[in-house]
Amino acid sequence: MQPLWLRSLWLVLAGTLFFVAIGVVASWAPDVPVEELKSQWAPPPSRFIEVNGMQVHLRDEGPHDDPAPIVLLHGTSSSLQTWQGWAVALRDQRRVIRFDLPGFGLTGPNRQNDYSTAADVLFVRAVMDKLGVQRFVLAGNSLGGLIAWMVAARMPDRVDRLILVDAAGYPPQSLASPQQMPLGFRIARMPWLRALAGYILPRGLIETSLRQLYGDPAKVTPDQVDLYFAMARRAGNREALGRRLDQLQPADLSLLKTIQTPTLILWGGRDRLLPLEMGRRFEDDIPGSHLVVFDDLGHIPQEEDPKRTVAAVRRFLGL
Repeated sequence: MQPLWLRSLWLVLAGTLFFVAIGVVASWAPDVPVEELKSQWAPPPSRFIEVNGMQVHLRDEGPHDDPAPIVLLHGTSSSLQTWQGWAVALRDQRRVIRFDLPGFGLTGPNRQNDYSTAADVLFVRAVMDKLGVQRFVLAGNSLGGLIAWMVAARMPDRVDRLILVDAAGYPPQSLASPQQMPLGFRIARMPWLRALAGYILPRGLIETSLRQLYGDPAKVTPDQVDLYFAMARRAGNREALGRRLDQLQPADLSLLKTIQTPTLILWGGRDRLLPLEMGRRFEDDIPGSHLVVFDDLGHIPQEEDPKRTVAAVRRFLGL
């Protein structure tokens, strides 16, 4: 007969394994083929166009005779859906184009696994060429903001106006501490967790990460969590995020001072990922730019309060 202490140890181990197994089952979330996601997340006016071997998820709304359509670029692990409020507010008067960047949303991974900013800049140009759009207003949030100002610097003849929303670009030491970074991003930076994260993804992790990005976490709705959860599970996106983070390189900040495009900078005063000092630096570095701060909003203000933020855009565009 086993000693009492040994039997107790076995009971503790068995109980631990039981609850671990329950947790794994509850969090089991393998990749989902894009075709299974389209019916719910890509109804009209969504469509897919072929660009550089990728089927790019895109929405193109409003009057097509607009001489300078408004192009909206989302941030890391987001999708074109983040701009829904802006699109609804602007599409009656202006053509509004938004699409999922490579490795995100329903577009999915870049076939060359190249997630450099240079590749993203060329991707934006390729999409615009495919649509026959030569000149456009360009807006971007976070990673999309980094891509936007790089496009404006590299292709000044094509960007009519520039709108940066809590944009990325300054060196890592200037950004949030690892503790402030959303938990999902931290996991994606850990190679030893990536393989596991490809199959296990607690919905609560998505909710926690999203709440960290809002100025008022209570504004995060179950529907928004469902959207981000579904986009994360799009086949290949989790692996692509890891590759993108591995390929991060310092941006050429000297390009900022060369931008002559009229520029509006919007920033959430409660942005815990890219603090407000970043917005002030953009205003200092981009000649003639203007910063508007929303004291109570966070890192994705266009999503947290589309009505107030798009009002500033309308004023900037003279609408």
